[in-house]
Amino acid sequence: MKRLRKLVTFSLDDRKFALYVSAVQRIVRVVEVTALPKAPEIVSGIINLQGQVIPVFDIRMRFHLPAREVQLDDQLIIASTTKRTVALLVDSVNDVIEIPEEKIIAAEQILPELEYVEGVVKTEGGIVLIHDIEKFLSLPEQKTLDEALEALNRDKRKDG
Repeated sequence: MKRLRKLVTFSLDDRKFALYVSAVQRIVRVVEVTALPKAPEIVSGIINLQGQVIPVFDIRMRFHLPAREVQLDDQLIIASTTKRTVALLVDSVNDVIEIPEEKIIAAEQILPELEYVEGVVKTEGGIVLIHDIEKFLSLPEQKTLDEALEALNRDKRKDG
């Protein structure tokens, strides 16, 4: 029996990406992002989602796509890593697709230097890069983000 993998597909410019459904908590409309001092460059800021402070990743930067202003119809994919909940700022979320596992090509078989991509799949709509949310931040970036969030919490406790 073929094992199917469910993917949430999303777009950045004209490129298609995906995350495994198991990592996605929900999708929300873009909201105001508050700057987070001393955060890694890849973190555009934080949002408060139902009392939870969540870092927002600018994944355009990670994939070397041109920066652009946030649009009202942009979306945030709220996803879970083993370390924290994060928000990925994307142009649009397309849909959920099911792909037979054997159709997914490991990224290292195509381009070994694609460190943030877990796999590639060809669909009717073109090539989709499956994003590896666990490897998105380097260890130094994770440490810097942890420190920035800790500083924010210290400041809140001081003020509160």
